[in-house]
Amino acid sequence: MGSMPDTPSPLIPPSRAETDAMIRVDQAGEYGATRIYAGQLSILGDRHPAARAIARMAAQEKNHLDRFNALMAKRNVRPTLLAPIWHVAGHALGAATALISPEAAMACTVAVETEIDRHYEDQRRQLGSNDPELGGMITEFQAEEVEHRETALAAGAERAVAYPVLSAAIRLGCRAAIALTRRI
Repeated sequence: MGSMPDTPSPLIPPSRAETDAMIRVDQAGEYGATRIYAGQLSILGDRHPAARAIARMAAQEKNHLDRFNALMAKRNVRPTLLAPIWHVAGHALGAATALISPEAAMACTVAVETEIDRHYEDQRRQLGSNDPELGGMITEFQAEEVEHRETALAAGAERAVAYPVLSAAIRLGCRAAIALTRRI
């Protein structure tokens, strides 16, 4: 018995509408991530011990966002109409978790990055080898999102007050945001 490749090519390649939706969701997710980190930094400031790690993760998310923005322009993909909501909601989530504690801010990162890792993995499987440009971006960014999750875990995310409840609520919100952004 041979082993399965990591990203098998699907029998039916995704349609243009499906890849457009992927790009739209991914761009919105990266935008939301930049807003979450901005919210966290607005509360923690630049002198808090967690600020350096948060600023580094924010810079990587900004790079992801810039690259998805360029891909959207290149492929003429419309952005989500929900961007104004994600602008406010992302910042509010980041600020609220940072107000709870630095550990809660890190718990937010773990929850978000866990969902994004799962989301990117689903996309990689759906794309297979059919869109090397998008697939390559997703693979690269997924590795950095996993790194963010590991950084946040090492910084004490699981010590946050009510970690399981906080994590579950944020993960549920991420799944809802993905579903809405795919369509709107």
